[in-house]
Amino acid sequence: MSTSQKVIVVTGASQGIGAETVEAFRQLGHRVVATARSIKPSEDPDVLAVAGDIADPATARRVIEQGVARFGRIDTLINNAGIFLAKPFTEYTSEDYAAITGVNLAGFFHITQLAIEQMQKQSSGHVVTITTSLVDHANSSVPSALASLTKGGLNAVTKSLAIEYAKRGIRANAVSPGVIKSPMHAPQTHEALGALHPVGHMGEMSDVVNAILYLDAAPFVTGEILHVDGGQSAGH
Repeated sequence: MSTSQKVIVVTGASQGIGAETVEAFRQLGHRVVATARSIKPSEDPDVLAVAGDIADPATARRVIEQGVARFGRIDTLINNAGIFLAKPFTEYTSEDYAAITGVNLAGFFHITQLAIEQMQKQSSGHVVTITTSLVDHANSSVPSALASLTKGGLNAVTKSLAIEYAKRGIRANAVSPGVIKSPMHAPQTHEALGALHPVGHMGEMSDVVNAILYLDAAPFVTGEILHVDGGQSAGH
């Protein structure tokens, strides 16, 4: 393993932005621990697939323990797994609340805590979390209180962790996307969703992946919420 080769953990890695992120880091020669509920074993010896529900603390333990056992270290954690459900606030059910907070908050908490614990042993590491620009710029046509509740918390904790660990060689940043073309959005919705952005179109998954790669390669950047949102957070 070369000195520049990292070990990257990616959650929500079975499809969409997560799968694209795994591929991008492999193209750079890094090793990847990929986790998702439905992820299949990989034939690539430098990709370790760990299936499980990220909301379950046992999954987080397996991901980090197996990653360290296989590759010896954890350099970067990409908290990509997330649930987004747009509903009027009074229509959210207790099941919606449990599912969204389970993945978006508990899922973040358990694996990030274990990853940073390992990073402290190495005196280096990086946590990147995917949030949403709706936190900064609410939109009456996209009611999303539970996204704001959970992803807003992730923006805040990103800055908190960045400061807490700044002198220990560990960075924390977030990527805050607008609406991205992914399996989550049917093609017939793209025109309407694109109109929500000042630039007039949706983003591509590669836009988010490139932001992740930039942050991971930028050692002087920590505590940053990087908006990849076609101008949404700036205004309309």
